[in-house]
Amino acid sequence: MGKDYYKILGIHKGANDDEIKKAYRKLALQFHPDKNKSPEAEEKFKEVAEAYEVLSDKKKRDIYDAYGEEGLKGGVPSGAGFDGGHFTYTFHGDPRATFAQFFGNVDPFQDFFGFYGGETGQQHDPFHHFFQMNTGQMPASCQQDPSIERELYIPLEDILTGCTKTMKINRKVIRNNRIEREDKMLTVNVKPGWKAGTKVTFPKEGDQDTGNVPADIVFVIRDKPHRIFKREGSDIRTTIKLSLRDALTGCVVQVPTLSGKYLHLDYKKDIISPDTVSKLNGEGLPFPKEPSRRGDLLVNYNIRFPTSLSVKTRKVLTEVLPS
Repeated sequence: MGKDYYKILGIHKGANDDEIKKAYRKLALQFHPDKNKSPEAEEKFKEVAEAYEVLSDKKKRDIYDAYGEEGLKGGVPSGAGFDGGHFTYTFHGDPRATFAQFFGNVDPFQDFFGFYGGETGQQHDPFHHFFQMNTGQMPASCQQDPSIERELYIPLEDILTGCTKTMKINRKVIRNNRIEREDKMLTVNVKPGWKAGTKVTFPKEGDQDTGNVPADIVFVIRDKPHRIFKREGSDIRTTIKLSLRDALTGCVVQVPTLSGKYLHLDYKKDIISPDTVSKLNGEGLPFPKEPSRRGDLLVNYNIRFPTSLSVKTRKVLTEVLPS
């Protein structure tokens, strides 16, 4: 039995888009690992993200309704009545990316940061209401407030070269015994090859109105999901679609790279099987501790088999193909 995405989201099979979004919002907030520390929260958070990604996309939902999880992930042939040829779906594996994409600039947990889009300086809406104003007497304790963490999603192209992201925070400060608000720009210098989970800490940049030492501001680097490549450490992997004819009779494969150029693999005299993996040395991401060296680009192949064959073609193949 495959996964029941409707059951995971707690909705009926005929649920509309608004009901799907409402269910995801509720469950994503309930099981987010930063807020829910129960052992099963992270796995539930991932299940909810995958269910939402399938049911909120009409094509994926139609295929899932007709063929279940096995058909969705195993592949539906073009003759099955769905546009786009041999369709397969694989969850990208990062529920935090789904969460960030769903809520956009609105962080339901902490409205503290504004994002300015790196070097371009293009401003998104800043947030100004992270803390409730406290005009009462300040406590005498001097402990530091807990760190405030914010995930920062970086495209793989920027991980390749390194980049600078400028973040805007709006915080409380004390001036002349009064609590005021101020904007401050924090610059995150992302180094080439940084791994997902790398943390950049800005000490004591949080609010100053509690009487405690201001909290540290921490940005956690995350990989932004890519439509072509998947990261595996310093290696990256991509999948090339080929027809059965090209796989058997030979072809030149054009492989995209993170830098935007295409490399050519000569398979004109070779057979490409579904388990063939090509390795392009040095076309991956830089090693974090040795950025002059790079990982590899790994190429998998999705061989598209025909959905039907004529009697004549079958006869020819029977005669020419080995037993």
